[in-house]
Amino acid sequence: MNVCYALPPVRGKLTHAAPLAPLVWFKSGGAAEWLFEPADADDLATFLYALDPAVPVMGLGLGSNMIVRDGGVPGVVVRLGKAFAGVEQLDATTLRCGGGASGILVSSKARDAGIAGVEFLRSIPGTVGGFVRMNGGAYGRETKDILIECEVVLRSGERRTLQLADLGYTYRHSELPAGAIVVSATFRGRPGDPAAIQVEMDRIAAAREESQPLRSKTGGSTFKNPEGHKAWALIDAAGCRGLRRGDAQVSEKHCNFLLNLGNASSADIEALGEDVRAKVKAQSGVGLEWEIQRVGRFAEGAVEERIGVEK
Repeated sequence: MNVCYALPPVRGKLTHAAPLAPLVWFKSGGAAEWLFEPADADDLATFLYALDPAVPVMGLGLGSNMIVRDGGVPGVVVRLGKAFAGVEQLDATTLRCGGGASGILVSSKARDAGIAGVEFLRSIPGTVGGFVRMNGGAYGRETKDILIECEVVLRSGERRTLQLADLGYTYRHSELPAGAIVVSATFRGRPGDPAAIQVEMDRIAAAREESQPLRSKTGGSTFKNPEGHKAWALIDAAGCRGLRRGDAQVSEKHCNFLLNLGNASSADIEALGEDVRAKVKAQSGVGLEWEIQRVGRFAEGAVEERIGVEK
C-alpha cells in the first residue's frame, strides 16, 4: 500500500499494513493500511483532528459481522481496546458502556446490578460501538430499546454526544455520521432480579447455541429479514442450504449464515452471498439486503462482474 500522507503523533498504537484477517470472524481478507488503537478518547480525537481529511477512517469492533475484502482497507482502521471496554453503573437502571465493551460483558454487568432488559446483548457477538451503529438486536429487542445517548468522535475530531432521536434508527440501520467512532453509550433497562436475569441469559445462550454455527468461521447473520419474511426461510426455499463456492459455504445448520470451511477468500464468501441473493430473487421475487458489512478493496486484478458482487 502506498503511503502519501503524514500521520499525526499518537499515544496509542499505530501499525502499518496490519493484517485484519486475524481480527475478524471469517478469518479472511487483506490488511489495513493503518491500524490505530487509541490510548483513550482524547488520543482518538486529537489524531482525527490532525489527520488529513481526505484519509478514510473506519471503526472495527470484534469483526463478527464483516467481510474485509482481499485488497485490504485504505486509510485508517480504528480498533478500540481495553481503554474503551469499561462498564460503569450510573444509577439503579442505567449503565455507561465503553465503545469497545462486548455484549457479554454489558449483559453480565447489568445482571450483577439487577438491571433487566439488556439480556439480548448476550447473544450478539459484537461491541457497543457496533450495536449503536447498526441498531444491533436479537430475540425481539434492539439497541434503540435501551439506548439513551452515545458519545462519538466525528471524523473531524470533534467529540459530540448524540441522543437516541439523533440516530434515526430503523431496522439494522442508523444515521450515525460516516467515519464517526462510538466511544461510549448509555443504556437503560429496568429493575430485575439477578437470578431471573441469569435464567433469561442462559435461555438465550442455549437457543443461540442450538440454532447457529457458533464454532465455525462465520460472519453472523448475513442478510436482513425482508418485511414479512425470514431471510433463512427464503434461502432454504431457494435450495441454498449447504451451497458452496470453494471453501465458502451456506451453513446447513442456519442458512442465513455463511461459513469459511478452511481457506475461502473474502471474494469467495462475498460471491457466495451474491449467488444466494440471485437464487432467492429468482425463486421468490424477494431481494435480500446484506446485513454483513463489506469493506475495503477487491484484490488487484479482481473483477466485480466476474464474482457477481452487488455494486
